[in-house]
Amino acid sequence: MSIRFTKMHGIGNDFVVVDWREDAKTPSAARIAALADRHTGIGFDQLLSIEPARDPSCDWYYGIWNADGSPSGQCGNGVRCVAAWLYREGVIARNTDVRLESPSGPVTVRVLAADQVMVDMGEPEFNPEHLPFDAPQEAGSYMLDIDGQPVTIGAVSMGNPHAVLEVSDLRDPHLEALGPAITGHPRFARGVNTGFAHRVDRRRIDLRVHERGSGWTRACGTGACAAAAVLQRRGLVDAVVDVALPGGVLTIEWHGPGHTLWMTGPAAFVFEGEIRP
Repeated sequence: MSIRFTKMHGIGNDFVVVDWREDAKTPSAARIAALADRHTGIGFDQLLSIEPARDPSCDWYYGIWNADGSPSGQCGNGVRCVAAWLYREGVIARNTDVRLESPSGPVTVRVLAADQVMVDMGEPEFNPEHLPFDAPQEAGSYMLDIDGQPVTIGAVSMGNPHAVLEVSDLRDPHLEALGPAITGHPRFARGVNTGFAHRVDRRRIDLRVHERGSGWTRACGTGACAAAAVLQRRGLVDAVVDVALPGGVLTIEWHGPGHTLWMTGPAAFVFEGEIRP
């Protein structure tokens, strides 16, 4: 049986969205990886499924799979695309808070326009056990050993795990090897998304992210949230900060512990297609 899909992206982080509201499926990792191939498949960073909610307090559930077929707990750019897709289908309204269920728990979305969505990403979680990350206790920074060299990171969960490193130059060629080395570091039991953050000023961060399961991406919504949270916790940026990634800019607002973090950014439709057996 063929499956209709929608190709979408959020500032260059691209997705295939499938409508499984009537007939939810569990795709194999090999099938997802084949579809994600940019030469012989459709090409995408993540596959997103829209399904009936498991949690009765939520309107819809969305599943997330990385390009290598592994499952993911959260995707900031992806949830904006899910919200825009549901809005286009006429099942959620504009300027109305809607509760969606992700693999890592509920999130609230607010469609501001057909191509602009706000997302309540929840409160950043700095407890290393929740990433999970091997550390004796919570700290503002941690030292990692990378091939005998110490590297300083911040660690936070935004529904998925993130390591954030402050750097002075995002074009430094050493980052090409450092990103994968941190993403697969053994102290992160399930891998980690690695963000390299350059603080331009108190209102802007430039960011590159190496994602577990997908590699270098043009954008990472949860990565933008993580970078803003780590730097704001260190007192280096304001409560509202623009995070510029290779694909575009997201606005992150977080007022510190006890508050949830909001992300605002675009969602774009690219084309419709059909996946055949």
